[in-house]
Amino acid sequence: MNKLFAPGWYVLYVKSRQEKYVDKALNNIGLTSYLPIVKKLRQWSDRKKIIEVPLFSSYVFVYSKDQESFQKPLSVDGVCCYIKFGKDYAKVRDYEIENIKSFLNIDLNDVEVSNVPLIGSSVKVEYGPLAGLDCEVLQVKNKSKVIVEIKSINTNITATIPSCYLSLT
Repeated sequence: MNKLFAPGWYVLYVKSRQEKYVDKALNNIGLTSYLPIVKKLRQWSDRKKIIEVPLFSSYVFVYSKDQESFQKPLSVDGVCCYIKFGKDYAKVRDYEIENIKSFLNIDLNDVEVSNVPLIGSSVKVEYGPLAGLDCEVLQVKNKSKVIVEIKSINTNITATIPSCYLSLT
């Protein structure tokens, strides 16, 4: 962590299915944390049940006001690390946390988080035989496949590519 610490909401990456445990443990040691929860209908072979699941799998938001409160969560069982983008820690603005809280107060049936790019998004192919090409998303076939238009050498090529091969440009 650099010397120029800025107070705010940071994103913790936690072990799978440990989000509720970590959130409670952080509150027990006096830290402010937030775990967005949604209700989902799950069906088993013999019954249906509404369960509460984290909106963002394996993520817990924690508010750090100083260097000490930034380091404290790393000692909690179930916490892996802080999320980073390059050299910078992922930081969420106060109004974004408030927007998430407001969003979850609305009675919606199916709330889902997805990293599949939206139609019209400019993306770059990161893997596979088309790696390095810039393209545009034309259609989303399902959560794992998208159709993209590749504009190069004055020719349009349409290809179905797994969404995990793409990054937003």
